[in-house]
Amino acid sequence: MAATLSSRPKRGRLARRESWQGYLFISPWLIGLFGITLLPMLFSLYGSFTNYDITSRMDFIGASNYNRMFTQDPLFWKSLSNTLFYVLWMVPLTTIGSILLALLLNEKLAGMRFFRTVFYLPSVLSGVGVYFLWMQLLNPSSGLVNTMLQWVGISGPAWLTDPMWTKPAVILMKMWSVGGGMLLYLASLQSVPSQLYEAAKLDGASPLRRFWHFTLPMISPVIFFDVVTSLIGGFQVFQEGYVMTENGDGGPMSSLLFYNLHMWHKAFTVFDMGYAMAMAWVLFAIVLVLTILNMTLSKRWVHYEGGE
Repeated sequence: MAATLSSRPKRGRLARRESWQGYLFISPWLIGLFGITLLPMLFSLYGSFTNYDITSRMDFIGASNYNRMFTQDPLFWKSLSNTLFYVLWMVPLTTIGSILLALLLNEKLAGMRFFRTVFYLPSVLSGVGVYFLWMQLLNPSSGLVNTMLQWVGISGPAWLTDPMWTKPAVILMKMWSVGGGMLLYLASLQSVPSQLYEAAKLDGASPLRRFWHFTLPMISPVIFFDVVTSLIGGFQVFQEGYVMTENGDGGPMSSLLFYNLHMWHKAFTVFDMGYAMAMAWVLFAIVLVLTILNMTLSKRWVHYEGGE
């Protein structure tokens, strides 16, 4: 009994020592969480209620920045509508394009590894270089895109100078880099049990029915992940409007003035930091609500192997 009681303090000291060792190992992550993420977020939340231009002290002005944003800044609504248009078209098109491309590259044919590499390469190229490349491709007079359209008798538009075609041009450019999503879907397709397809063939199911009733449910978790991440990334679109327009001003008639680009101009052009922080928190709220909505609706169409 005495030996048992004397061993308890030793176990307590050992447990505390192991706990401190554990905290020591995760300390880089904790420093990053509090010093690089949490504290800056709290600072920006407070700053969104102040009149702050970096050079002066932060004067608390309440909800004036939010009131000005919703009632006095027409470019706020313009940038938000541009971003919503981009997200509403980009997310479904890239998702469908990635799935279709993965289905094609999942066939067991000779040379398929080469084509998988070719279609994946655009997704690893650097952003600014890709934008300059597409600016040349979309040149209305000498670009390859309009030249190819002329081969079939179609007069191509002025992609980056016509307000009606600037956002479709950016979406077209985004479709070029669906290789990253394709790789996810390809891995998911190859994990679908072949016995399901064999049983469906014996029951006389057509290829379309096999795709709808077996393939889509089995890869639905990957679709959900891709849609959520693409939605979040779509609302963060910035470089396209900054690099591909003259002086980074958002293009003709502000047709490429995306939300993040407008926020960047407010923060680093006119140094209206308090207003920019308020814009950042509005964007955070929009993305948070849409993400929660996606996660809620996912219970109706996302299927997991365990049945949950």
